Amino acid sequence: MPPEAAPAPVRVLTVASGKGGVGKTNVSVNLATALAALGERVMLLDADFGLANVDVLLGLTPKQTLADVVAGRATLADVILPGPRGLQIVPSSSGKRHMAEMTPQQHAGIVQAVSTYEGPLDTLIVDTAAGINDAVLTFCQAAQEVLVVVCDEPASITDAYALVKVLCRERGIQRVHVIANMVRSPVEGRALYDKLARVVEKFLPEASLAYLGAIPQDDALRRAVQKQKPVVEAFPSAQASAAFRELATRIHRWSRSTTPRGHIEFFVERMLEAGGARA
Repeated sequence: MPPEAAPAPVRVLTVASGKGGVGKTNVSVNLATALAALGERVMLLDADFGLANVDVLLGLTPKQTLADVVAGRATLADVILPGPRGLQIVPSSSGKRHMAEMTPQQHAGIVQAVSTYEGPLDTLIVDTAAGINDAVLTFCQAAQEVLVVVCDEPASITDAYALVKVLCRERGIQRVHVIANMVRSPVEGRALYDKLARVVEKFLPEASLAYLGAIPQDDALRRAVQKQKPVVEAFPSAQASAAFRELATRIHRWSRSTTPRGHIEFFVERMLEAGGARA
């Protein structure tokens, strides 16, 4: 008999933004749901430790959160909540100052807790806080791919560039995917990306940007938030839903390298080991 093929590694995607208020968490929730709808086993980790709201967007009421994992009162498996399409949600806490002020060692401890999870998993999506604090940088560094959400306003573009600069020069992350959010047309989305790419090319030539796609301004998104459901589930025929499905399909088709990028080696390596144990 031929040798059994090695299992595909867990794909780790971190969603970040320079500026707050650009719809990053909504992007994370809908991308995760759309990937799950494609048959992937997806976990969504809320890594905004000060103002977590993934559970709010999905109408969930967690009994335990990552704060309990950090305190040693629970394991990662204890706090996971079921979401739409079989999505696994790891909720964080909101309004707890000690979570927002965790040390780099505590951030690494959360990464380690996630990396040792042995449940069925194809893709892990990490929704970070806005900005460039240590937790954001750590989870970007732990991922195989970083997705930066930007909208068409000067502060968003400036802060997205600052994030890319810090990731590249301080954490060695040179490849970043860009999602243009809340745009009026595909042309505006591409123009927004080009605007950011020109700045990066001029001042940060060692970095590599890739355009993942755009999400249109769509009232269905606002209505889905009010319903506490992902727009891809609440209004599947909406323009925004079609855009999220298109982005998810592109990600779904990305090759799964068996060689981790290597910024936080133990993270991806333990994910690979967990995959081998499941096989």
